[in-house]
Amino acid sequence: MKTAFLFPGQGSQKVGMVHDLYENFDSVKHLVEEADDTLGFSISKMMFEGPDSELMKTEFTQPAILTASVAVWQVLKEKGVEPAVAAGHSLGEYSALVAAGAISFADAVKTVHLRGRFMQEAVPLGEGGMAAIIGLTPDKIVEVCQSVSTDDAPVQAVNFNCPGQVVIAGATKGVEKACEALKAAGARRAIMLHVSAPFHSTLMEPAAARLKEVLDTIEIHDTKIPVVANVNAKEETKADEIRQNLVDQAAHPVHWEESIRHMIAGGVDYTVEAGPGTVLSGFMRKIDRKIPSVHAEDTATVEEVVKALKGE
Repeated sequence: MKTAFLFPGQGSQKVGMVHDLYENFDSVKHLVEEADDTLGFSISKMMFEGPDSELMKTEFTQPAILTASVAVWQVLKEKGVEPAVAAGHSLGEYSALVAAGAISFADAVKTVHLRGRFMQEAVPLGEGGMAAIIGLTPDKIVEVCQSVSTDDAPVQAVNFNCPGQVVIAGATKGVEKACEALKAAGARRAIMLHVSAPFHSTLMEPAAARLKEVLDTIEIHDTKIPVVANVNAKEETKADEIRQNLVDQAAHPVHWEESIRHMIAGGVDYTVEAGPGTVLSGFMRKIDRKIPSVHAEDTATVEEVVKALKGE
């Protein structure tokens, strides 16, 4: 059995995530304390107690999800379950790189906190948006976005998640205009998302430039296992390539469906979503229902994964 670990991105956060693991595993306690110490504020309090309005802020959401995801991976590792390959959706790519030994947890949690801040500051609140487009081919979505995009109101396809779902992003006016045009072109639904910035669009280029300065200051190592990158859906192992991919990723589309298909073509026959929520497991069922996909986010689901993979 060749197992891939998949790490969730923004949107999977919820108050109380991994509190159960925190209470049951000393390693998780130490990890969460390291996050608090590194950040200089209590991300653990936001994770465990909220309020949701604070946890929803991008600069807090990103280190919170990373901490929760790495905690799950750490417990699975303690129990003898390790992946052959990993990938993470957007922010989740940092969790995957921690699991692959490329970036230390402290450097990752510090970097994604700043990444969240840079993304939020790149576009004033309310001036950028995202929408999920359901029931139209990726090629048609790209074509329609290109036809309505303007310099003043850019819009583009940014998350190629699974068959039947692509997310677009850009200036709010551009996204709204594209939604109308896409519905006219045959999309079943065009759903505006409750996000604070147009992630992965060209409007994130100022954030990518600032992120590069941070990434240039941290140590990145060659990986111990391959990590499939969002920007090109290819397995990456070399430190220099990883560093550049993380810069590019901030302002370029996430090729998630292609990443999953690449792993399946490489022999992956089991996937574990490590972290809060089941968003990626849902995508997996739409990409290839034949590949078993399970999730681990608390003691009970961790034990289920261990039993499944170790035959206990």
